[in-house]
Parts: sequence; C-alpha cells; structure tokens
Amino acid sequence: MGQVLILLVEGKRAGDDSLHAALCKAGYEVCVHHTGNSALRWVAENEPDLVVFDGASMRSSGVRSCRQLRRALGDVPIIHTRSADEPRDEAAGATVYLARPFTPRKVLNRVRSLLPAVASEEEIVRAGDLILYRGKRSVEVVGQGERQLTPKLAALLEDFLLHPNEVRTRRELMQNVWQTDYIGDTRTLDVHVRWVREAIEENPSSPRRLLTVRGKGYVLRVPPVEVEE
Repeated sequence: MGQVLILLVEGKRAGDDSLHAALCKAGYEVCVHHTGNSALRWVAENEPDLVVFDGASMRSSGVRSCRQLRRALGDVPIIHTRSADEPRDEAAGATVYLARPFTPRKVLNRVRSLLPAVASEEEIVRAGDLILYRGKRSVEVVGQGERQLTPKLAALLEDFLLHPNEVRTRRELMQNVWQTDYIGDTRTLDVHVRWVREAIEENPSSPRRLLTVRGKGYVLRVPPVEVEE
C-alpha cells in the first residue's frame, strides 16, 4: 500500500500550533487547505485516508465545513479540534473530537488508531478503547496515554483483545502465550495478568476491564466505545 494521505484543514494563523510538521515527520503525506471551501473543492477529485480539521486554528469552529466533508467522504475518519472554550458540536460529524491544548503526539496517536492496520506503519490490535501497537509493543487506553509492554505482556494482552468478552481459560492462555500445556503452577500467569492490569486499569487492585472468573480463568470486558473527547 502507498503512503497514507491526510487532508489537514487549518487556518493560516495556526503558526507554531500547526500540525503539519508533526504529521509529515510521522511519515504521512499531508495536503493542507486553509479554508473549508478549498478542502471541499479538493475532495471532489481526491480521497484522503483521514482528515484532520483543526477548527481551533480557524476563525470559526468549522462545524458546517466539517459536516460537508463528512457527507462528501462517507466513512473516512475525521478528527475535529476546537478551542478549549468552544463547546463540542457533534453536528460536525467527526469521528473524534479534541479540545486544545493537546500535544502533537496525542493527535498522532488518534491518527494511528483510526487508520486501518494495513494502512498504518504500526500494526494494531484494537478492542473498544484499548489499542495494542504490535511493532513497538505498547498499549494505549484511548485518551489516557500509552504504556510500554514486555514481549510476554504484549502477547497476553493480544490474546485478550482478540477474544473480547470471552472467558479465556488458564490452559488456553498458557498454551497461546507460553506454548505449554502445563498448568500445575499458574503463578507466572497470575503475575503477568497483574502487570497487564497495571497497564490498562485505572485501579489495578479493583479491575473493571480484566476480570478474574473464579475456577475458570480471565475475561476482558470491552464495552462499546463512546465518542471520545
């Protein structure tokens, strides 16, 4: 697959807050337009893989233009940004809404999570708001940052992500992650589950995602994803 093409709509006053350099540095091809009308004329003949509509850098929030881009582009992911004092307006039809201030890294994380794995340089496994980046072995809880994982922790989490809301028995986990049928001592598994909880749970001692199913194993509860802030 060729280089990922991103349409960046931002005002000329973006200045140091421009996302153009960060997107290019991450390896994306970026087409910049400074008005919604200019962007709409461009998409009449081109189709980006993703749109970043930086309403925060424009004279207005750009909700109307963003909504028109949504109608023109169908299911193409759109990230809409706004100023901190601007209320979120879901009439924009964006996939993700972000309020400034935020770091370029946060935007890049959203871009990676929205692109199909085949289009992204970083292969991902996703369930709900949990994203595992296979290449760099890290996990992101959307909106809460990214944590590095060891190879075994990444393999264990991937097993859970591939089987969301399913009870995974201790035997299945030992077979898939440690390549062994021996389950006489599963302390290693229990310790690794604890470490996964430390990476994805707000309170690892009182988990709400990765739960113990007494006498069976573990289950990763993945509720439907709400539109994120």
